[in-house]
Amino acid sequence: MTQGSPITFSHRFKECPDVTIIQTRPNFSDYSQEEKQRIRAAEKVYYPTQLYVDLFLTMGKKIFPSRETYVYSGDKIKQTTLFQLLQIPHPRTRVYFGQQKKRIQKDFPFPFIAKIPRGSSMGRGVFLIHNHEELRRYLHRSPVAYIQEYLPLDRDLRVILISHQVILSYWKIALQGEFRNNLAQGASIEFSDIPDEALAFAGQITRRCNFNDVGLDLCHTSEKGWMVLEANMNYGHQGLKEKGLDIRQVLKDLMIEGKI
Repeated sequence: MTQGSPITFSHRFKECPDVTIIQTRPNFSDYSQEEKQRIRAAEKVYYPTQLYVDLFLTMGKKIFPSRETYVYSGDKIKQTTLFQLLQIPHPRTRVYFGQQKKRIQKDFPFPFIAKIPRGSSMGRGVFLIHNHEELRRYLHRSPVAYIQEYLPLDRDLRVILISHQVILSYWKIALQGEFRNNLAQGASIEFSDIPDEALAFAGQITRRCNFNDVGLDLCHTSEKGWMVLEANMNYGHQGLKEKGLDIRQVLKDLMIEGKI
């Protein structure tokens, strides 16, 4: 074993012969002695997982992706607050707890968007609220209300960036009559006519937020210009596959180039 050789907890690095893949185990004591030694000796850890990221940083190890990429993963409330703090354009959004929920209809006229703020993906936790009954049902499902202005969009732009480099971008075009632009909800992919200014905007977001492996969802309106909808750290690979890209080869190439 080479002292200090990098390790990973992700099979995304299957194509990288110089990186040892180690299975994630919730109990460190379950690792073999050889695995423990590799983990302790590794100078850099790729995809350290939510479980180990802070532990490896405490040990002084280099990691990829960044801690921020893990901290804000799957948490719409944290992401929105970060975008607001950094003054990054984002649809008007408010979060309501407890009795504050009574103010929702004063702050947002129907229709508006309501989301499950943590742990939802693929558009399954996103609701278009038209009336009081739909709002009541949403509030019954979510103890914290995450409410966002409704923008009548027929598409949004997914930009995948690794180490702030654009790997792929494509439009997600909604099905007729569907307000969500998620591929899991039947949206189609279009690779043409991607504005350069949108890609530059995406790069600015990742640098300011220190997200270095992310799929950003962007939208554009004539009134507000480009805005970020959300950051997806566990982005799907359908667009990559349709473009003929393999994430494992992409990571290998970036590693060879010294970019990760």
